[in-house]
Amino acid sequence: MSQEKLTIVARILAKEEKRDLVKSELLKLIEVTRAEKGCINYDLHQDNENPNQFLFFENWENKELWETHMNNPHLSEYMKATEGAVEEFIVHQMTHIA
Repeated sequence: MSQEKLTIVARILAKEEKRDLVKSELLKLIEVTRAEKGCINYDLHQDNENPNQFLFFENWENKELWETHMNNPHLSEYMKATEGAVEEFIVHQMTHIA
């Protein structure tokens, strides 16, 4: 198992008319994810200039534990609840270098 810490930057762009739905569904992920094994931090942000844009900044003990997170039921529930409400979803897997 890889022991290298993994940073995730995930950008979610909600359709304007679905912004409140997407935001409420994203907020539901916070507590359950922060309790997961390997989660160092899981922070949600909303853009000041474009309120339809959300960003998760996450740190995980390693990639395998993040992958477990991505396959958990609460993520599947979020995907179902927001189907058709998200314009764009981009995930960056990053390594801290300095």
